[in-house]
Amino acid sequence: MSEQSQAAAQRGRPKDLAKRQAILDAAKELFLTKGFAATSVDAVASAAGVSKLTVYSHFSDKETLFSAAITSRCEMMMPLPIFDLEEGDSVAEVLERIGQAFLSMVDSEDSIRLLRLLCALAAQESKLAQLFFDAGPQRILKDIEQLLRRATEMGKLRVEDPAEAAEDFMGILLGCRHMRVLIGCCEVQAEEERRERVRKAVALFMRGYR
Repeated sequence: MSEQSQAAAQRGRPKDLAKRQAILDAAKELFLTKGFAATSVDAVASAAGVSKLTVYSHFSDKETLFSAAITSRCEMMMPLPIFDLEEGDSVAEVLERIGQAFLSMVDSEDSIRLLRLLCALAAQESKLAQLFFDAGPQRILKDIEQLLRRATEMGKLRVEDPAEAAEDFMGILLGCRHMRVLIGCCEVQAEEERRERVRKAVALFMRGYR
């Protein structure tokens, strides 16, 4: 094979997924502990055990890396198959599955730390807050919206505005309790309490959209 052909083959190979994950894991930890401004690409590369060039080969800049880290976290806690709805599935059971995963994610120590950090930086780092929302909550809202649209097409629900209904569902799940957790007024719920909260939230949602 010629040198030109070898170079073309190398360019066509997928990037090392293990290194990419190491970069994302390092970025998530550093963004949480040091904040966005104080986290450098050099620091991420060092923590991940890769070169700075390797980081840039996967992520074009620090903003892209931050967004990817948030998306990776969401995909790990709420993988796309969790939103699947097949013909014989119960919509309520699928929503309970989503609700459990969602509350487990937002109640996690990492999520609470990140949200508190973003609130503290909101005035100076509005772009950072938008990056977070687009990569995390907005992605989840879109997935729930698509689920509700499919449920309506299948005749399982009657939802005129799936985007609005998705926000309704997320709002019912969070309520005011999540705000109290963020500002330190109460602790996160135990797993059994969380399950009961999700069950009641889904029952309320279903009564409105069945």
